[in-house]
Amino acid sequence: MITDHQAVSHTIAFLEKHGYALLFIWVLAEQGAIPLPSIPLLLAAGALIRTGSLHVVQAIGCCVLAALLADSIWFQLGRRRGRQVLRVLCRVSLEPDSCVRRTEDVFGKYGMRSLLVSKFVPGLNAVAAPLAGSSTASMGGFLLYDCAGASLWSGTYLAVGYIFAGQLETMLGYATRMGSSLFLLLVAVLALWIGGKFAQRRRFLKQLDVARITPVELRDRLNAGEDLFIVDLRRAISGEMLSIPGAVRISTEDLISRAGEIPRDRDIVLFCS
Repeated sequence: MITDHQAVSHTIAFLEKHGYALLFIWVLAEQGAIPLPSIPLLLAAGALIRTGSLHVVQAIGCCVLAALLADSIWFQLGRRRGRQVLRVLCRVSLEPDSCVRRTEDVFGKYGMRSLLVSKFVPGLNAVAAPLAGSSTASMGGFLLYDCAGASLWSGTYLAVGYIFAGQLETMLGYATRMGSSLFLLLVAVLALWIGGKFAQRRRFLKQLDVARITPVELRDRLNAGEDLFIVDLRRAISGEMLSIPGAVRISTEDLISRAGEIPRDRDIVLFCS
């Protein structure tokens, strides 16, 4: 019979033997849009660095190399496919209606600097590389910022694991003792969170349903000569973004300050894609 201490020892031994390969494969998968959170592994690797089983430079190097490999592919896809790639990535989000707009707003405001912190933000992390590709950013500039961001991200969590190595080993012992019960508890919590987000989105869409207008309906009303005032809320991150003829482009941040430009004597259509 394997005791809790033996199980923890076996887990640590496995990480010591395959630590660098695990870091590379895990980070590569996560940055490739596979939902495998790498933070627990980074924390464990930080604890092993404290014991001397792993070395910090090699550990960060594995993470950065994996991130650059995956992000470079997303960068090229973003350059060739642009918003199509963003919509595919945001489609897996529970809030796809605002995902593209929100991430474009962040990138439009901070530009390539957003890559320095994007990996700390789950939603932004998934789309930062294709967003950079769909902009006018150069490949060299992207690699520079992405490398710095990946180094900061991996180094931060490795440092946390290094500092709290003792506590992490205790937590690993508890997790091993709970076994399948811990897994079922995590699944239940995740299911409740997803269910709550789904219900929230359904209520939001139900409220908006009466106020929505399809592109075809808008075209027909414009062709019929209706005097509509169209506000394009999208943030342009490249010069190729098309807009509806006659639409006034106002960012969501400036919507209140520029409210005086919006007339009150006709129907207003907000275009946020």
